[in-house]
Amino acid sequence: MNVVEAVDLRRTYKTTTGTIRRRSLEVEAVRGISFAIAEGELFGLLGPNGAGKTTTIKMLITLLIPTSGEARVLGHDVVEDARWVRERIGYVFGGDRGLYERLSAMDNLRYFAELYGVEPKGQRARIDELLELVGLKGREKERVEGYSRGMRQRLHIARGLLHDPPVVFLDEPTIGVDPVGARELRATIASLTASGKTVLLTTHYMFEADALCDRIAVIANGEIVAQGTPQELKAGVADGSVVEVEVFGVEERSVERLRQLAGVRAVTVEDQEQKQLLIVQTAPGLELTHAILSQLDGASVGRVSSREPTLEDAYVALVTAA
Repeated sequence: MNVVEAVDLRRTYKTTTGTIRRRSLEVEAVRGISFAIAEGELFGLLGPNGAGKTTTIKMLITLLIPTSGEARVLGHDVVEDARWVRERIGYVFGGDRGLYERLSAMDNLRYFAELYGVEPKGQRARIDELLELVGLKGREKERVEGYSRGMRQRLHIARGLLHDPPVVFLDEPTIGVDPVGARELRATIASLTASGKTVLLTTHYMFEADALCDRIAVIANGEIVAQGTPQELKAGVADGSVVEVEVFGVEERSVERLRQLAGVRAVTVEDQEQKQLLIVQTAPGLELTHAILSQLDGASVGRVSSREPTLEDAYVALVTAA
């Protein structure tokens, strides 16, 4: 049974551009995407900033009305049955907003339990259960203003689960969280599907998606460019290899020459303090290290290595080609 369905979903909005002579502009944020999430599945929606991930989630949770297409949650249309859908979904977003910092975690959860219509007789037991789930048991009487970023995010998750929704939407829940806190959050997220919930997750961390997601859809420029399991997406680049080159002072024209090199599938540049890391995806059966280095005239070259492709490499190849 499909719990979440999007069929040719589109969202267009109007904006203005120009400083002296303003003119209206129509922007397609989501351009006819379709996917389905099965019951008990953890589904990842990946894409660069501005690709349409958050717009898609907002349509699915009834905060935005689609321009066209259909979206259903638990078989109910998100426009026609918006109130019914809202009562059965949980939404957790990354960031510091959405909590009352001068209240304790317990008081925050009591307040939101009232808003969500949780039965008064069952509130205390439900809150205790969620504090245990997210690892905040024993810290619930502390003010939220003293919580770390990771603790706040775990409290966000508890808040979104107060009414025990069967479907949970997680929009970049680990953004800005330290590695220890992020690991604890991932364990909490994994426990959601283990308890029978259906989860849609957006994240910019590819290793996180690889470890958590049953299936993934990659969205770029408002369109889905690939869907499948993490293994299936990686298989698309598994027959090639990746060359990593540490460089100092590489110019953009050198990077463009690399992209035009025969046998090169994709090139990305990561800034790392005083150096850059060139990540070059190559076609199978080709040894291009010498050809790659020959294009880096004027730059100082450090470490050069070759490795097998990862989900991040598959993602970069997909969004670069879109």
